[in-house]
Amino acid sequence: MSPVAKAAPRRERRSVGHTIRIVGGVAVSIIFLFPIYWMVLTSFKQQVDIFTNPPKFLFTPTLETYISYFQRADILRRLVNTIIVATGSGLLSIVVGSMAGYALARIRIRGAGVFGLLILLSRGVPPIALAVPMFLVARKLGLTDKHITLILAYCTFLIPYVMWLMRSFFLSLPRELEESAMIDGCSRYGAFFKIIVPISLPGLLSTLIFSMILAWEELLFALVLTNRHASTIPVAIAGIAADTDIGANWAALTAVGTITVVPVVIFALLVQKWLIRGLAEGATKG
Repeated sequence: MSPVAKAAPRRERRSVGHTIRIVGGVAVSIIFLFPIYWMVLTSFKQQVDIFTNPPKFLFTPTLETYISYFQRADILRRLVNTIIVATGSGLLSIVVGSMAGYALARIRIRGAGVFGLLILLSRGVPPIALAVPMFLVARKLGLTDKHITLILAYCTFLIPYVMWLMRSFFLSLPRELEESAMIDGCSRYGAFFKIIVPISLPGLLSTLIFSMILAWEELLFALVLTNRHASTIPVAIAGIAADTDIGANWAALTAVGTITVVPVVIFALLVQKWLIRGLAEGATKG
């Protein structure tokens, strides 16, 4: 049998395998995206259309829920609060967490790996165990319902996450980079900010994006530490009251859920280039 004839079955098997992977990927995507699609679809339905059986895919869309709930729940202010808190906590955690990760990766400290692991395991502490003491301290200092209080609270679970990710990224970089910079007169801080940070920018950006998304969707701390002024979008979702006549207000719930999800999707699409680059470089260097 000629080499060309032998290669034909292999190409055919690769083609079949490629087709199976594509079909499987499309099927998994549909399974994961359908709840989001259904939430957005429901947000444009009237109450009478939501509870029909079988469900309606064709109906007359309405913006009544969006208009009425925007007026009642002050959604725009809560959306601005969420942006402020997610951005502030993401930036603060990336600064502190990256420096901590660099220290654990480069400075020779006995038990540095164990110390870093203990910090990471602190994320396993139930959030409610931290939320109540934080509320008591914030109330004592007169800092309840403030953006800065929520930003600092979010950093308690974002900094360990950032620190561990960036520590792994810094460990993959050769030490000769800093040594060369320090031979040329840079201090440790100078080598970090002038050499390591620019090289690690894709990893820093991807970690920052994930941190902001985690802060965007957090509920418990926002529910305990805010009341009105600094209240966020997840609190608005949790606070949707049930209608005593027709049960849960699913139209309002899905409308606010859509308002919560859409900015995250838009943000992810805008920064996907840096996100994919950071993940790819992290995987290559790891």
